[in-house]
Amino acid sequence: MAAAGRPQPQVLRTALSECRRVFASVAVFSGVYNLLMLAGPLYMLQIYDRVISSRSVPTLVALSVLLLVAYVFQALLDIVRSRIVVRVGALFDRRIARIAHGAVIRMAAAARQMGSGHQPIRDLDQIRTFLNSPGPMAIVDMPWVPVFLVLCFLIHPWLGLVAVAGALVMVAVTVLAEAASRKAARAAAQDSELRSTMLEADRRNSETVLAMGMARALTERWGRQNDRFLAGLAHSTDKISGYSSATKVLRLSLQSAILGLGSYLVIKQELTPGSMIAASIMMGRALAPIETAIANWRGFVGARQSMQRLSNTLSQTPPYPQMTTLPNPAQSLEVEDLAVAPPGAQSPIVTRVHFKVTAGDALAIIGPSGVGKTSLLRNIVGIWQPLRGAIRLDGSSLTHWDPEVLGENIGFVSQGIELFDGTIAQNIARMTPDPDSGAILEAARLAGAHEMIAKLPRGYETRIGEAGQALSAGQRQRVALARALYRNPFLVALDEPNSNLDKDGEIALQNCVRELKKRGAIVVIIAHRQSILADCNYVLLLGNGAQLAFGPRDEVLRKVRVMPTPIAAPMAANLKVVTDPAG
Repeated sequence: MAAAGRPQPQVLRTALSECRRVFASVAVFSGVYNLLMLAGPLYMLQIYDRVISSRSVPTLVALSVLLLVAYVFQALLDIVRSRIVVRVGALFDRRIARIAHGAVIRMAAAARQMGSGHQPIRDLDQIRTFLNSPGPMAIVDMPWVPVFLVLCFLIHPWLGLVAVAGALVMVAVTVLAEAASRKAARAAAQDSELRSTMLEADRRNSETVLAMGMARALTERWGRQNDRFLAGLAHSTDKISGYSSATKVLRLSLQSAILGLGSYLVIKQELTPGSMIAASIMMGRALAPIETAIANWRGFVGARQSMQRLSNTLSQTPPYPQMTTLPNPAQSLEVEDLAVAPPGAQSPIVTRVHFKVTAGDALAIIGPSGVGKTSLLRNIVGIWQPLRGAIRLDGSSLTHWDPEVLGENIGFVSQGIELFDGTIAQNIARMTPDPDSGAILEAARLAGAHEMIAKLPRGYETRIGEAGQALSAGQRQRVALARALYRNPFLVALDEPNSNLDKDGEIALQNCVRELKKRGAIVVIIAHRQSILADCNYVLLLGNGAQLAFGPRDEVLRKVRVMPTPIAAPMAANLKVVTDPAG
């Protein structure tokens, strides 16, 4: 985790600075590596100009042995610097991965977008992949391009001029490749993101898709987006491939030109054959980093775009500031003039929410569907931030608590039950690395889930699969309730906790609420069924985008009876409070 209060983009820049420092050692190895590259041209120079003319076999053997030693050292240096580059990518990943993972969770909670929420991790993968590619190595080798060009000049000025002209043309090709690929690469990245978002939505709604015969339509829809992505990718790749092919042809042409010009100079006795061959090799070495950079340009463009997106994402999900540790809440929950809106929105869903409950109270939130009950609950547990107003535990605003400490004192069961791929015990223990077995059993018993779990093939060690697919909807709901009760949180918030429960499950839930009240917890329940109201001593009524009533249960339900039909009737269908106010 980043240091508390430290800007996340600054963490990204720090990670890049660390990578640059490591690359400094790569530059040292590359320097020696490039010096050893001179062994080949020098060998050819001596062979053509000395060994052949002198017919000295011992000299040939000695030169060959020296060349072999140089090549062995060169191979070792190449292995070392390649391994360092791989570890640079791993270093960057370790510095950023956990922050990116946290950003994924917070973005998903705020925007409720599952597909695009994975983008920070994909961006991190893109950056690491580029760091492990030959592209960065070519960048490190770039400073040696002028050295080899100067050596070509020293052999003969005309050869140096041809080599410099070729290098300038290849640099121009690189600039053109950058200009031509930027827009196409950005469009391909956008198509890829939309394609992933569609696929994630189709996967998560697979049961509905199959049950209602939507598979063909959605497959065609995704296929059309996939075709757009492939077309954009092909367009981007074609541009880079075209420039890459042009540089290869140019390099080969320049090497041939060097040999042709060198042959002319040899004929004119201005150059030796060995010098001609050496110049050809050195010019090829001078142009190799440029050619490699162009060949890996698409990866460079993708990494640069990923870096920009990742920086923007981290700036939108700043780290939690360092907080003074407050004592665990044990007294009250107070909501002050609260206005609720989704993250980023300025128009409230619910306004003028104001109430206070204390330890041992159970509050039922009721109201017509779509009135904002779930949105209010998200604010109460700290998932969303209030548009206006404050939520306080024991007098302290939720924003004054360290989120991890606050989370340990909150139990939450959402409408859409989401469990993790792991054992039942791991899920109840909130996936902590050091679970408390006693607390797991206590939570399961309190939720009325112990007997159900005990009947499973492996009990608490039963693996439930992704999203808890090995369990029924009712079993998932009981496990989720047990998870919410792990280690006796002070505030327990339940969004329609009995929606998938049978009669025994409802009885277990009622017993759980009674026990929580005895223990001094505060229970907040979104209620759509009459049975749960019996154990709630307070009721909060929402309607028409505002709080309509709050108070003791029977008092509020009597108010519901005399309210206009458009408000009371939708609740009466589920709660039956109009005809049976005692609940």
